[in-house]
Amino acid sequence: MDGGEESAVADFLQILEEHRKNCERQGKYVEAEIAKNRLEELKLHEENRRKEAMRSRQIAERLGVEEAHMLEFQQFNMVWDKKMEAYEGHAETLVEAMKVRHTKDLKEFQRKLLQKQARPKFSRELLNLRNIQEHLAKAKDYTEAHKMKLKADALEAWEIEKWRNQKQQEMFQQEAKFKHSKQQELIALQKRIQTGREEQKKRRQLDLERLLQRYQNVKSELEAQQNLERMRAAKQLQSGAFMNLQNRRTKKTRG
Repeated sequence: MDGGEESAVADFLQILEEHRKNCERQGKYVEAEIAKNRLEELKLHEENRRKEAMRSRQIAERLGVEEAHMLEFQQFNMVWDKKMEAYEGHAETLVEAMKVRHTKDLKEFQRKLLQKQARPKFSRELLNLRNIQEHLAKAKDYTEAHKMKLKADALEAWEIEKWRNQKQQEMFQQEAKFKHSKQQELIALQKRIQTGREEQKKRRQLDLERLLQRYQNVKSELEAQQNLERMRAAKQLQSGAFMNLQNRRTKKTRG
């Protein structure tokens, strides 16, 4: 009911009250009783209407707060989901970039290892065999020179194979050490990412707690205001009923 309708009801009640008073002054008590009863019915109806209107309005206010909170909560989750998604995307990019760089670094490291390989340093025994071989050849003792060459070739092949195995083992160890250092670098990055992820979760939780606290504050404040409004309305009704009772007692005493 809008202000115009309330004003019309108030005017009608005023008219009905004047009619009751006129009937009372003129001794038309039956009509005065009818008017009185009608007044009480209308007043009771108006009180109930106002109570229901206040109740409906307060429910609408509470629903409005709930709806606003749900919208804010949805917006909160949407914003934070995007933040977390962006963080995870950036973290994945960092990890992939490091892996690509590590692969490139490993290839370069292996290339440099191969370049560093020098000719093997032969044993004194092999060098002596080669010297003897040369002397025999110069002395035109080719048969013995050939025998010495076969012996020196066998020893040289053995020493080269030994050297290669040793160098290969050294390369494996250096490569393993290099890979380990890169793995540690990757683990450190992943730990930093995890730490950042946990910080993101903590900030999200703190923001959520603040949002929920604001909602509870608004809800509590609205409940307090509505309780105060109901108390004031109840006091007004009690005051009106008390005044009506006093008026009735006064009239009976005078009568």
